Amino acid sequence: MTKPALTQEQELGQLRQDIDQIDQQIQTLINQRATCAQRVAEVKQLYQGSHDAVFYRPEREAQVLRRVMERNQGPLDDEEMARLFRELMSACLAHEQPMRIAFLGPQGTFTQAAALKHFGHSVISAPLGSIDEVFREVEAKSAHYGVVPIENSSEGMINHTLDSFRHSSLVISGEVEMRIHQNLLVKQGTDLSQVERIYSHSQSLAQCRSWLDNHMPQAERFAVSSNAEAARRVAQQTGADAGKVAAIAGIMAADLYELDVKHENIEDQPDNTTRFLIIGHATVPASGQDKTSLLVLARNKPGALYHILEPFHRHNVSMTSIESRPSGQGAWGYVFYIDFEGHHSDSKVQQVLKDLDQDSVEVRLLGSYPQAVL
Repeated sequence: MTKPALTQEQELGQLRQDIDQIDQQIQTLINQRATCAQRVAEVKQLYQGSHDAVFYRPEREAQVLRRVMERNQGPLDDEEMARLFRELMSACLAHEQPMRIAFLGPQGTFTQAAALKHFGHSVISAPLGSIDEVFREVEAKSAHYGVVPIENSSEGMINHTLDSFRHSSLVISGEVEMRIHQNLLVKQGTDLSQVERIYSHSQSLAQCRSWLDNHMPQAERFAVSSNAEAARRVAQQTGADAGKVAAIAGIMAADLYELDVKHENIEDQPDNTTRFLIIGHATVPASGQDKTSLLVLARNKPGALYHILEPFHRHNVSMTSIESRPSGQGAWGYVFYIDFEGHHSDSKVQQVLKDLDQDSVEVRLLGSYPQAVL
């Protein structure tokens, strides 16, 4: 006689038992990892002292996440697996030392999303009202690190962030890249044909210019300090005015301020991406896949830009971006902000820095840091 086939409930019951056993093994291993991380903290405090011990190591975390992605065999994709490990490391680090992370607020901004993507959800989030305030909070050591936007793929560099480095001693310890999806948010029951004002950050309004021209030409656009601030303003509207306003912001802001998402992904460029910088006090050792940022004050003479670019070509160092800003030291003086591949400890990068130093008024290393993993 043939063995009767199992029923659906019997098969599911067996699979659920397997999942329960695997969950127990995972939980045991997670606690073993947390115990090991706690031991790491004790060793650091013993040899470095309780006050000077360094718990967060950006290069180490980048190396771990890269290995996770390299050895992943599915069915979860590489980034999803890395995000799980990101949260695991965040929880273990918080067990060693809870970190306070300042970011451009209020709650619900894309910058907060970038902070959580980079550090995980076990950090203490500290929303601040401006990029200047984020720099000051970290400079005062009231926060361990700060997160600020630096450039958008469709709208270019964030000049406010660039200019802040001119007057700050902070260095860059990491970067985050995020696909930015803009959404039109309104209060429940709003008729879009009655909307008279749309609030958002100036960058977001620019990123959605064509969509707004085509779909809401009657609405006046108002730039505010952040997307989350735009959502907050809409949420606070009452009475007849509640149906006359909308905001452009992310899903996090929609959830936080309980707004309806009327239209999703209204950005003009489908690959719209923003890059954020992690700023702090400590220099970061090489991780194996690094990027370096420089501030170069050029001499005001013919061919100044050529003399800045030439050493990168000669020493075969790949430059990823360059941006100029007025130096504030006389008419037509410029500061160049340069990003390139490699770590400042690499021999060919050191040659570039040496050549730049000989032909510039000032060369300041803003930091070498791991290239974005997630």
